[in-house]
Amino acid sequence: MKNAGRSAQKWDGPIMVAAALLAAVGVYFFRFPNNFSFGGVTGIAVILGAWLPGISRTLMSNVMSIALLLVGILALGKSFGLKTGIYTLLFAGMMWALEALFPLTAPLTNEPFMELLIGVLLPSIGSAMLFNMGSSAGGTDIIAMIIKKYFRVNTGTAVLFADVTIALMAFVAFGVPTGIFSLFGLSIRAVMTDSVLTSLNQRKYFHIITTDPEPIQKFITENLHRSATLFDGEGAYTGENRTLILTVVSPRQAVELRNYVHELSPSNFLLITNTSEIIGRGFHSVF
Repeated sequence: MKNAGRSAQKWDGPIMVAAALLAAVGVYFFRFPNNFSFGGVTGIAVILGAWLPGISRTLMSNVMSIALLLVGILALGKSFGLKTGIYTLLFAGMMWALEALFPLTAPLTNEPFMELLIGVLLPSIGSAMLFNMGSSAGGTDIIAMIIKKYFRVNTGTAVLFADVTIALMAFVAFGVPTGIFSLFGLSIRAVMTDSVLTSLNQRKYFHIITTDPEPIQKFITENLHRSATLFDGEGAYTGENRTLILTVVSPRQAVELRNYVHELSPSNFLLITNTSEIIGRGFHSVF
């Protein structure tokens, strides 16, 4: 168990770097130039940029993010996530680097809808990667953590209200078209994040009913390096003894197992379902 934990943790650093890079690219190249504002610290920076044109949006976003990071450390103490703090600094550093290396004065293309989708998708992938390792993107998430600790307020509702307010301000700051894009971006952001998170965790859950379980069990444990659970059963129609094998494998392994079981005996019965919430040894740990 300890080795499994260490194996997972060794990927935390590269995952955080990749997540921060995806988010920074999505925000800097696609959200900022198009004035897309759908919540969070970067959304506030976009709105402030309309009224403070002489100040870099990257600077405003990073100052707010780091300020909230310090507030989180003071207000939450040990309960404040170290990973969230590291990610906040990584994201801020990458935003500064992108601004220094690739100064922008206008959108990359004349296709705002395409840029909106990319500006939502890339940070959503980054957020899903963070959520998958038990972290968050910092920023206004830190405010939600503080509210949750000190007040009896539904933090999800509070954050949603704040994000909608920021998106609505885009109508005032940049006009109706940008405001509509911002509201649309806000509406699909959560869906994209959830979809990516589900895809990252997707596994195939097998129910295999067979009269010859030994070769299947051996294939699962020795070829796929997975485990399985076996139950004795009885066919309702035939009254014959059957063995029910339950196992969970990756999508790629699922193809191998499905083909093997079918080739072994066409009379074997398989039920294959998708699942993304598996907690236990060899899979996710939330404790």
